[in-house]
Amino acid sequence: MSPITVIAILIAVVLTAVISVFATIAYRKSVSEAKVGSAEEKAREILDDALKNAEAKKREALLEAKEEALRAKNDFEKESRERRMELQRYEKRVLNKEEALDRKSDVLEKKEQSLAHKEGALEKQKAKVEELHEKRLQELERISGLTSEQAKDYLLKTVEDDVKREMAVMVKEMKTRAKEEASKKAKEYVVTAIQKCAADHVAETTISLVQLPNDEMKGRIIGREGRNIRTLETLTGVDLIIDDTPEAVILSSFDPVRREVARIALEKLIVDGRIHPARIEEMVEKAQNEVEQTMREEGEAAVLEVGVHGIRPELVRLLGKMKYRTSYGQNALKHSIEVAQLSGLIAGEIGEDVRLAKRAGLLHDIGKAVDQEMEGSHISIGVDLCKKYKESSVVINAVESHHGDVEPTSLIACIVQAADTISAARPGARRETLETYTTRLKQLEDIANSFKGVDKTFAIQAGREIRIMVVPEQVSDSDMILLARDISKQIENELSYPGQIKVNVIRESRAVDYAK
Repeated sequence: MSPITVIAILIAVVLTAVISVFATIAYRKSVSEAKVGSAEEKAREILDDALKNAEAKKREALLEAKEEALRAKNDFEKESRERRMELQRYEKRVLNKEEALDRKSDVLEKKEQSLAHKEGALEKQKAKVEELHEKRLQELERISGLTSEQAKDYLLKTVEDDVKREMAVMVKEMKTRAKEEASKKAKEYVVTAIQKCAADHVAETTISLVQLPNDEMKGRIIGREGRNIRTLETLTGVDLIIDDTPEAVILSSFDPVRREVARIALEKLIVDGRIHPARIEEMVEKAQNEVEQTMREEGEAAVLEVGVHGIRPELVRLLGKMKYRTSYGQNALKHSIEVAQLSGLIAGEIGEDVRLAKRAGLLHDIGKAVDQEMEGSHISIGVDLCKKYKESSVVINAVESHHGDVEPTSLIACIVQAADTISAARPGARRETLETYTTRLKQLEDIANSFKGVDKTFAIQAGREIRIMVVPEQVSDSDMILLARDISKQIENELSYPGQIKVNVIRESRAVDYAK
């Protein structure tokens, strides 16, 4: 086959393919145009239906809006009618009230006119009464021979004496009645509490005495060139006094715990017989551990004796430490136990919380356990300790107020005050120096002698009573009651003392004659 023939065949094939492609495109175009025409017809139908539905809904919405507007108009007209009617009623009531006020105004005007006439008549009568009063005073002055001022002074003096006498009688009656009513129950409570509570008290001083088996032991305690006694004093902080006292050594210190440690250590050294610095140091350490254990045991025993539970171990240890603390010769731990027992008994008598009262009474002087080591009074230290170890507000207030530094906020705080006073003031509980005692007696007598009309004053019954002799011409029976009260108040304000002081005012008149 020749090349021209091949080329002709190829061209024929290509033309055939091109023709078939164009035929296919033409067919598909005609089919697409048919489909587009059908879709446009459907779209026109859908738009026609939508327009028809929209028109129908529009007409329905317009009808509903017209109906709603009509209803609103009717409601508005109805409400407007009701408001108009109500306003008419209010207007009618206001008009009625205005008429009533007009009538009352007329009545008041008439009454004012009547009162004005009566006031004029009263003024005339008042002037007439004053004129008669002046005439009566002139007549009385003529009859009595006294001027009005003189008569006034006489009447005032008479009335003053009468009022003073009646006031004194009233004060006496009120005090008597108050004592009869208030003191009866109080005495029963206090006496019952005291009868039920009995505590031993041991008077302690700032020195302790250690007995020696013989006087040769003194030299061994002193040691070569005094090294033993210096070691013991340095480790314990206590002064050892070795004098001519036979077979005895005196330990002196204001810290009772240190003094007790030194006493125990020295007794152990004497029993052991080996006295040298190393042994002293060992015995002092043992004595400190023993005293520490004793304090914990004493604190636990005190808590158990009183029946108070839940106290923190730190406070229990401080309670035990109070065994070695004294106040005016009274053991602080025994005093706290006694106050706790008394507080519980009094609280039980009046229906208060017995356990809380005992707890407050036991902890009221807890500050004395460390008041020699810390700044401040034992009250402020005790309050800080109670707050630190989360005691209740009632206990804190009882500690804070038991000496009257702040006002008590609960009845239990008042009970602790009373129990503390009872424990401290009962005979034999405390010691006081002769100088303090005589000073207090002199102050009592000076206070009484400072009042007008006092002749002589005697402080008796160990300062528990003051007997006052007055001048009868200067102090009447009525004045005696007020004088006793004033002296009592001044003693309360100026002096500090345990218990109470009886003020006894005596007035007597004597007539002396001789038979010849």
